[in-house]
Amino acid sequence: MTPQHPSQYDDFDNPSGDAEELDQALEDDLWFLPGALAEKPDDLPPGPRAGPPETAVLDDWRRAEGAHAARLARASGRLGALDDRLRRGPDGWRHRLALIEAADLSWLAGDRVGPDRLALWMSMRLSGVQDDTAGLARVGWAVRRLTAGPGPEVDLSAFLDRRDPENIAEEAEPFADRAGGWLDLMAAARDLHPISRACMGFHLWSLAGLNQPGDRMEAAVAAARIAASESKGAVFAPLAIGGAGGLRAGGRPAERLARWLDGLETACLTAMRHLDDVEAWSARAAAMMMPLSGRTPSALRHLLAEWPLVSAPMAEQLTGASRAAVQRNLALMEARGLLREVTGQGRFRMWRTALPHNKALASSPLPARK
Repeated sequence: MTPQHPSQYDDFDNPSGDAEELDQALEDDLWFLPGALAEKPDDLPPGPRAGPPETAVLDDWRRAEGAHAARLARASGRLGALDDRLRRGPDGWRHRLALIEAADLSWLAGDRVGPDRLALWMSMRLSGVQDDTAGLARVGWAVRRLTAGPGPEVDLSAFLDRRDPENIAEEAEPFADRAGGWLDLMAAARDLHPISRACMGFHLWSLAGLNQPGDRMEAAVAAARIAASESKGAVFAPLAIGGAGGLRAGGRPAERLARWLDGLETACLTAMRHLDDVEAWSARAAAMMMPLSGRTPSALRHLLAEWPLVSAPMAEQLTGASRAAVQRNLALMEARGLLREVTGQGRFRMWRTALPHNKALASSPLPARK
């Protein structure tokens, strides 16, 4: 039998051997264990920072509303005056303001759709060879949501037209989660004034991941509806008419709310002045066209009060009059100073009402149509 040799640790003759050497030998035998964490370089990127809790966000907006109480009262008064004016006026005024607001908001989204192109698209689905039909469709959606339909806080998916499986595809569940978070936050802010809540919802829209890439129009339209949620005549609160300075991001909630209130007040004043001009024009047109017979003059007068720009094919389709009667009356109204031709072309001409404050609706020449 081969005698077994004692291991290097069986030192019976020296039981009080060096304990440190023994521990080191034991650790050297554990070759399969990973080394200490401190030996590896920490080259991982920093993780995401935790955002502030929802209660802190709401408290910031509540403090901002309290700091601008006087400014909020002025903006609310302007919106109330516009609401009363629209409630007593014809339905065409709401449509007219929605067209102007949507055209101005299109610049915010980068589509830059003018009132002339928008009018052709909304009435007859006509576009120019240089027009982006997807952009026109987005602005057309804004017009529809600014004139009728449930608000974003009632059914956000229906409001955004994202129920169609072709639109949402695999993003259905993620969008539902994001939409639910935004709606819960808006519901928790019910104690805020609708104008302040609309401002908060606009600036939290992108943080909730609801906006399309590079598109802030949906957030602006949703905020415009929320701001006018307690109105009786106004479907939306104008935000971009006369300038979209109130929609500029940056700064703390108090700074954003201050810009929002100033922009809303300016937009309401611009809209009121525009309605004053339209009302005065309608009275003047009715007096000057009274001697004319037939229903076409009256139909054209109401149509021009509803649409910022009108073409002969549009007028023919929307009034049901013949092309000859439409062209004859448009020429007569232009000769009497009621209309101005804005394209400068022999074909595909468009007219707008001769209002004193119509610079914002000045149209560029139309390109060739498809």
